[in-house]
Amino acid sequence: MKKLSFIILIFILCLVFTVPGHATIKKLAQTGLQFLKVDVGTRAAAMGGAYAMIGEDAAAMFYNPAGIARLKNNYEFFITRTQWIADINYNAGAFAANLGKWGSVGLTFIIADYGEILGTRVAPTEKGYEDIGTVDVGAFSIGISYARSLTEKFSVGGQVKLAAQNLGESELGENEIVENKVSGLAFDFGTMFYPGFKSFRFGMFIRNYSPQFKYEKEAFQLPLTFVIGAAMDLLDFMGEHETSSLLLGVDALHPRDYTERIHIGAEYNFQEMISLRVGYKYNYDEEGLTAGVGFQKKLSSFGVKVGYSYSEFGVFDGVSRFEVGFTF
Repeated sequence: MKKLSFIILIFILCLVFTVPGHATIKKLAQTGLQFLKVDVGTRAAAMGGAYAMIGEDAAAMFYNPAGIARLKNNYEFFITRTQWIADINYNAGAFAANLGKWGSVGLTFIIADYGEILGTRVAPTEKGYEDIGTVDVGAFSIGISYARSLTEKFSVGGQVKLAAQNLGESELGENEIVENKVSGLAFDFGTMFYPGFKSFRFGMFIRNYSPQFKYEKEAFQLPLTFVIGAAMDLLDFMGEHETSSLLLGVDALHPRDYTERIHIGAEYNFQEMISLRVGYKYNYDEEGLTAGVGFQKKLSSFGVKVGYSYSEFGVFDGVSRFEVGFTF
């Protein structure tokens, strides 16, 4: 069984990352519902999004659902808010439950708040248009995840999610109103493999696999992304370290709408209470350095987590994230 799991993993990795790797064209603006690409959670964001092989908590469902197969608590829940650029905010959260030998299940959500947007339409005025007031726009996704460890070393997981976006109404004629809404299902799938060398693990993740979405005329794809990642606790080389860790994660991304990217992140956890995090995103136009801090406290029957992360964004203001979570 262990040999078979390893062969399956290698086959999937080769299939996904060698065939697309021959593409040399720089791809731009080929996908929609871009909010699905925004990092969720302060821990992952502070580590530059290099979380595919780091996450073994509720936040893992946004990066690699296979991670919740190794959930350390019976239940985990968190909510987070991202103060994005251009007065856009993203509210997200997740709940995960460890079902023992039956695996783990979870729920996720993302709600995009685009703020107040003033609309216009073509009109025979001096300016050529007229104001029509505030436009009702928004987007969201909700997902259900399941993951299970097939062996002590090999875990798989998947997520099905409903993604939707509303860009308001438009007039095609005097009596024809079009609602610019799209919705549909998208799928995530991931694996995680521990080969047996200390805490080293690697695996892959496919994010936002879906059919085409379409507004009025033009069809588009979701931001499909293939990820291969690896991670390890570097303190493994220094002997026993039960209450501290120094995690290093590296993810290589092959997105549908851009050339290959690299995410690198590190986290130092002291006494299972304070976490210092830093990361970097390579091959981005604006994003780059990330950093953050987290605090964890275990009480009698549950634990509390709070976190903050900051991401630089080039010519725009930096992006801040806040998070609070509970474990049981």
